[in-house]
Amino acid sequence: MSDDKKVIFSMNKVSKTYQSTGKQVLKDIYLSFFYGAKIGILGLNGSGKSTLLKIIAGVEKNFQGDVTFSPGYKVGYLEQEPQLDPDKTVLEIVKEGVAETVAILDEYNKINDMFGLEEVYSDADKMEKLMAQQAELQDKIDAQNAWELDTKLEIAMDALRTPNGDALIKNLSGGERRRVALCRLLLQQPDVLLLDEPTNHLDMHSCDLLIDALDKYQGSMILVSHDRYFVSKTANKIWEIVDHEIKEFKGGYEEWVNWKERMAMQKREKEKESEI
Repeated sequence: MSDDKKVIFSMNKVSKTYQSTGKQVLKDIYLSFFYGAKIGILGLNGSGKSTLLKIIAGVEKNFQGDVTFSPGYKVGYLEQEPQLDPDKTVLEIVKEGVAETVAILDEYNKINDMFGLEEVYSDADKMEKLMAQQAELQDKIDAQNAWELDTKLEIAMDALRTPNGDALIKNLSGGERRRVALCRLLLQQPDVLLLDEPTNHLDMHSCDLLIDALDKYQGSMILVSHDRYFVSKTANKIWEIVDHEIKEFKGGYEEWVNWKERMAMQKREKEKESEI
């Protein structure tokens, strides 16, 4: 999808209060974004940044107000602490990002094995049916360039410096798990990427590799990050949460910082004038 003129998501008067503590984090939020938007969410700790991201992702459902997501857009969400099956290998997790392609190849190989069964090759009808299924699968494989899947996975894993494919998830560090989760997510090629602190546990080189990968990403991206360098390199619009509300700034991080400094200066000047 590539309709950058279409609003694909909107919030209408959304509020969120945690019943266990009575703390309100969001109040009467109105916002929307187009396909292809690159947005950074900023705010103080506890201001509701992750909560806002979870609502957009559809993970947090206990809120007031209306949320509308246009149908047909696939959403990929990276939470702060990715939940990965500890007993799986790195390659098994990464392959989950291309599960549909893997399933097609597995089915194709299964059919090839069936050709060697006497009960099949001795029955013309069964052979004809299998050949038709094989041809249909081969068309899908060709369309997806699935023959190059192993190479595609190798390139993706190398780009994000994941551990070896046979390494078990339970033996990985936090940073290694995050790189594996990011690799799986990017391979899914969602239309909307939601990233909650994506650079946590990542070294500078891994961060730069992620920036390069996101620079090539064509869909919408909304991220929460304390890494100002990362935000400045990836976002061209800022949502700032202040006193439970959203303040939208149509510009990148550095422009937002300059604007905040000008606003602060003007406020100080007004305070001085009022003292005279």
